[in-house]
Amino acid sequence: MHTRIQKLCVTALGIALFAVLSLCLQVPVFENYYLCLGYTVVAVYCFSFGAVSGTAVAVLGVIAYCLVIHGLRGMPGWAAGNVVIGMTLGLVFPRTRRMKSAKVRPVVEIAVVILSVTAGILGIKSITESLLYSQPIWARIGKNVYAWAADLFVLIVSLPLCRLLDPAAKKLLYEPDQG
Repeated sequence: MHTRIQKLCVTALGIALFAVLSLCLQVPVFENYYLCLGYTVVAVYCFSFGAVSGTAVAVLGVIAYCLVIHGLRGMPGWAAGNVVIGMTLGLVFPRTRRMKSAKVRPVVEIAVVILSVTAGILGIKSITESLLYSQPIWARIGKNVYAWAADLFVLIVSLPLCRLLDPAAKKLLYEPDQG
């Protein structure tokens, strides 16, 4: 049986990995937008450890990243949007992992990624920023389209990596011999 301390430590490792990957591996795609490679960590954690760990990595990883880069600017909307992304993927990925159809599984996973990122980034993030910055919602949605596309790309490309890294991720939770 896994201890709560083990799960907490593994989740803290994911939060740190999110921040480090986001800080160190910035791949420019649009104007001043970068692929947030921390979403690879979110995908793996949602797939291997479920909604609580995946959401903690998504939200607290963004907070850590934003605090290092530029303080609270940009963080509230992004963190709020990541709650939706982390919870949705963390609830669905463990179920798709058990799906028998190798053809249906990726279609469902991609559809869930598209829906969760759309709700999280174009929806929650845009609404939060519209309220915080007193800007029209359509202006925030327009500005967030770049982040939406970049985040979608990283999460979709991360799906095969989730399957590949799942056995190694599971080993992070040590189970002593019951002998």
